[in-house]
Amino acid sequence: MPLQRLDSLSAITAQEWDALVPVEQPFLRHAFLSSLEDSACLGPHSGWQPEHLLHYENGRLQAALPSYRKWHSYGEYVFDHEWAQACERAGIEYYPKLLTAIPFSPVSGPRLLAASAQDGLELLAALPGYLEIEGLSSAHINFTDTLADTALAQQPGWMQRLGCQFHWQNREYRDFQDFLDALSSRKRKQMRKEREQVAGQGFEFEWLEGQQVTEAQWDFVYACYANTYVVRRQTPYLTRAFFSLLAERMPESIRVVLARQGSTPVAMAFSLIGGDSLYGRYWGCLAEFDRLHFETCFYQGMGYAIAQGIKRFDAGAQGEHKLIRGFEPVITHSWHYLRHQGLKSAVSDFLQRERVGVLAYAEEARSALPYRQA
Repeated sequence: MPLQRLDSLSAITAQEWDALVPVEQPFLRHAFLSSLEDSACLGPHSGWQPEHLLHYENGRLQAALPSYRKWHSYGEYVFDHEWAQACERAGIEYYPKLLTAIPFSPVSGPRLLAASAQDGLELLAALPGYLEIEGLSSAHINFTDTLADTALAQQPGWMQRLGCQFHWQNREYRDFQDFLDALSSRKRKQMRKEREQVAGQGFEFEWLEGQQVTEAQWDFVYACYANTYVVRRQTPYLTRAFFSLLAERMPESIRVVLARQGSTPVAMAFSLIGGDSLYGRYWGCLAEFDRLHFETCFYQGMGYAIAQGIKRFDAGAQGEHKLIRGFEPVITHSWHYLRHQGLKSAVSDFLQRERVGVLAYAEEARSALPYRQA
């Protein structure tokens, strides 16, 4: 099956692309991905070169893989640095590789966009040939959903990898106190004390939707976001222009909470909303305050989800500190196709052993949850 390569989403209309995107997935929308491209977050300079693979039939787009040619493994959150280092020691070229993922966002969801299951399978079947023609070492599809898992399991040569994140589930709580009542006494007191410590410092919080955020406020949001990288002596993945473009193109999906001490904003958390889920993406502050991170990034999002009837709060990757705040372990999936047979054999053995460890870790993590035993 012939695959067409798209180097920029500007070459396709939002209507045509979004026709394949589930309505509850903001990260796959043309508006989100094109904002990353048009604001210079992506491109050869960043090591993320857009290389979306499309299949047309009778002039109609039938399937797509939102993909990127990568010259490194940063910003992916499914870490294969050790695979690349092993290749370097063995004299094997690991880069460039092909990555199907949402740049800089470890969010699970659809990756194989298709008008029908058969269209998706046909695109996947053509992918190994594309890798060989283009001289790409491998293909990686990160943070897949159940439909993609099913399709990839039917394709020869693909290996599944497991990971673990922590998500908060809204079990139809009436308010935040109703959630606290579901916790053990000790954990409930600890969480209440954390919130009281933040309130005692004079903080107030304001939630804004995308169309309500001014350009001056976007300046503040970006300054906070960039500061989280500056303190680690790193360069931010996102540019200031990205936030304005996204606010212009999909404001209805944006949620920003500002933390103010008196009249002065000092911290923020940026989220997207889609379907029944709230996705906490970026946070930052301009000064350090005790417990402010937990309130801004977690408790505010949980409270917002309760008030809005949102079922799930995905606050980002990693973070065992989320467990004692009620975020439950969730297994994530990614899939990997390696052309070099020796590397494939070694990675396959590693993934089998890693899988046992990930499942055991998730099970053990449940013992740290703060909920009362039934």
